[in-house]
Amino acid sequence: MNIVLWVLQVALAFFCVAGGSYKITHFEQLQAMNASMRVLPQAFWTCVGAFESLMGLGLILPAALKLKPVLTPTAALALAVESVLLGVVYAINRDFAPVPYAAVGACLAAFIAYGRFVLAPF
Repeated sequence: MNIVLWVLQVALAFFCVAGGSYKITHFEQLQAMNASMRVLPQAFWTCVGAFESLMGLGLILPAALKLKPVLTPTAALALAVESVLLGVVYAINRDFAPVPYAAVGACLAAFIAYGRFVLAPF
């Protein structure tokens, strides 16, 4: 189970860091594609991107460095909540294309949090 959780953590961390940095650096391109990006200000999306990037790093670094490894499942839980909230934001703005990605991200993050808190803690 530990190996499965590590693989999922690395995959979700890559997804979060890449997506978060893309939200920060390519806002204009995202704004042209997504209705939700046009409704909410750039500062909001920059904060979301920074949060995703930090939590993505939080999925790997604390456990890998053995410095406060409880931060890894906490980061996963924070990502699960953030993904659900983003899915709601997308749905409210009738931008349904990103909703499945948010749902999958939320489920994956919740599983990692559960796995690290209950199944295979550090």
